Amino acid sequence: MSPIHYPKGSVPPLAKETQSQKKARKSPTSARSLMKIAPGNRGMSFEAMINESNAYYKEKGLCLVTKRPTPIKVLSVDYEHGPRITDAFYEKQSTTDYNGVYQGHYLDFEAKETQSKTSFPLANIPIQQIEHLEGVIEQGGIAFFLIHFAKFQETYLIPASMVTSFYHEKKRASIPYETFRRDGYLVNEGLRPRLDYLPVLVKAFNL
Repeated sequence: MSPIHYPKGSVPPLAKETQSQKKARKSPTSARSLMKIAPGNRGMSFEAMINESNAYYKEKGLCLVTKRPTPIKVLSVDYEHGPRITDAFYEKQSTTDYNGVYQGHYLDFEAKETQSKTSFPLANIPIQQIEHLEGVIEQGGIAFFLIHFAKFQETYLIPASMVTSFYHEKKRASIPYETFRRDGYLVNEGLRPRLDYLPVLVKAFNL
C-alpha cells in the first residue's frame, strides 16, 4: 500500500478510539490501583503460595509435603486417536488438600480461603474432611488448617481439633475472625518461602 501524502499545513485525521481502548483507558487496573494489592500476593494465588513453599521445604530438605490431586470422575473416553478423556467432572475431595512428613511426624492439612472480614464459614468444610482429620488425630498424626483471610492478606494456622470442635458444637455457623487472632498462629509471608508455615507448625504442636 503506497503512503498517503497530505497537503502542507494539514494533519492526518485521528483514528477513532475503539471501545476496547476506551474501556482500557477507564479501567481502574492501573499502576496506582495495583499498589493496593499486598506485595506478597501479587500474581500468586493462596494455593500457589503453599505449593511454592512446599517446593522450597523439599529443596532444603526441611520436610516433604505434597498436594493431593483432585479426584476426577471419567464419563467417556475417545479411543479413536489414542485414549483421550472427552467428558469428566471433578468429584468432591474426600480427604484434604495436603499431606506429608516432618521429622517422623505425619502431617495432614486443608487450605481454605475466605473473603469475609468477620469470620470463616464452617460450610466451607465438608463433613468428609472433618472425619478424615479426626481419623488422622486418632492415629497420632498432626492435623491442621491454613485459613487465608483475603481481605486482610493474613493466613492463620489453626489445629484441626479447634475447627472440629466448632463444627460439632454448632453454636454458630462460622468461626469468628477474632478467634483466629487470639488462638490461631499468624503465618509470615516472604519471598522464599512465600508462606513460611513450617516454623509456625513447630511452635503450635511443640515439635
